[in-house]
Amino acid sequence: MQLKDLLRFDKIVIQCHDNPDADALASGFALKWFFAKNGKDVKFIYRGRNEIQKSNLVIMVKKLEIPVEYMPFISTEDEPDLLITVDCQYGEKNVTMTSAKHVATIDHHRKLNNSDNPLTNINSDLGSCATVVWQMLKDEDYDPNENKNLATALYYGLYTDTNKLSEVSHPIDRDMLDSLVYNKSIITEMSNSNISLEELKITGKAILNFDYHEDNKYLIIEAEPCDPSILGVISDFSLETENVDVCIAYYVGPYEIKFSVRSCSKEVYANELAAFIADGIGGGGGHKLKAGGTIKPDLLTMPAEDVINDRLKLYYETYAVIYAKDTTLDTTQMSRYSKNPQTLGTVKLSDVFPIGTSINIRTLEGDVDAVIDEDAYLMIGIEGEIYPISGSKLMKTYEFTNFRYTRDFEYEPRIRNLSTGEIKTVLPYAKTVRSSGQSIIYAAPLIQPVKLFTAWTDEKYYSGRVDDYIAVRADDEHDIYIINKDIMEKSYKKL
Repeated sequence: MQLKDLLRFDKIVIQCHDNPDADALASGFALKWFFAKNGKDVKFIYRGRNEIQKSNLVIMVKKLEIPVEYMPFISTEDEPDLLITVDCQYGEKNVTMTSAKHVATIDHHRKLNNSDNPLTNINSDLGSCATVVWQMLKDEDYDPNENKNLATALYYGLYTDTNKLSEVSHPIDRDMLDSLVYNKSIITEMSNSNISLEELKITGKAILNFDYHEDNKYLIIEAEPCDPSILGVISDFSLETENVDVCIAYYVGPYEIKFSVRSCSKEVYANELAAFIADGIGGGGGHKLKAGGTIKPDLLTMPAEDVINDRLKLYYETYAVIYAKDTTLDTTQMSRYSKNPQTLGTVKLSDVFPIGTSINIRTLEGDVDAVIDEDAYLMIGIEGEIYPISGSKLMKTYEFTNFRYTRDFEYEPRIRNLSTGEIKTVLPYAKTVRSSGQSIIYAAPLIQPVKLFTAWTDEKYYSGRVDDYIAVRADDEHDIYIINKDIMEKSYKKL
């Protein structure tokens, strides 16, 4: 669904969930701005038992002039042509039912099983509903920076829903952060009014009742239901404790279980651990050091405390850790493969920006910072994955054709000049290369998940799942890497 699909309705009500948070307020504000600019009769409301009371939200509504109304009671005579539920879904327990002729949903939470309404845009991969709405506005060629209060609200919506941006993982979230021109002083004022005295008590009580696991040096801390940012405060503070490498703070609420993950261990990525904890029962993500997620209580068959404990224990038992520079694989137990002739894409980075330019390469897999030199290239893999490669290594295995490279991406990678802020997409610069098929490797399927630190860096690991392949170049015993199972089947031939 696109915003233009909703312009056929004249009388519109935008409703966020009861006890709205900053993300709900920002998202509703943006939608009201859009429909008002299109001449619609539009209201932005919230319902429930309580008006907004949290200090940061009171400041947000007042300073950013958010036109939201508290309407605990609505006459049936005021039934709108269209009700848009934002940052929530119609029928959920946390949103008071409002009758309407038609209902649309814009959200970033897990989609309800019965949610098959075509007037729906739900993207649970994004960190905030504000990002969903921002992308919808951009798709209609509307720029939220026309209203600095709106841009500030959208920024704060993502800021609060991702624990001060520590859980941002999707490139569209990062694109929004890069694009918004916001009021920094108001963000600071709201951020410094985020914890009440009662929440300070919650923080202290939670920390006093920590659960420490000495074998793997991690803490589990349960807090009372609170603003999710409090979990970040708890886990950030607790991670500074001696002999604590990982901390998970969580609370069990009536509608969701929120958790925060912090890691100072290079062998545990916080975002990977968050995804592991929430797998199949919610969602999780973020950065290597800071992450978090949400679990749906109705998907659990045991108490949340037991689920989190069991999954943490399983996480540490699951992975083998390999440092390639200190490891020599037994190739007598592995098969020999050659790379199939295949057509891939490559970008010479000096064609995009001049040599010496500091850049940020943004992909669906994450951001990579680099400085362009004459030998710097990007490869576009068989599954569309993007990774840096040196020209010297590229020439050993591939030969250039005279064709441009084209393909469809879920998110087309972008390259940003860190000095000027200029952004360019990669496809206009992509050329086709064809593999020679002369590269020989030894490879074998993994029988347990692996974290592999390559010979080129021991600060970043690559994860391999069961049935992915661990491989080593025949001409370099320490050039060990992981190959995705699907890519292995498409790219290599057994000799």
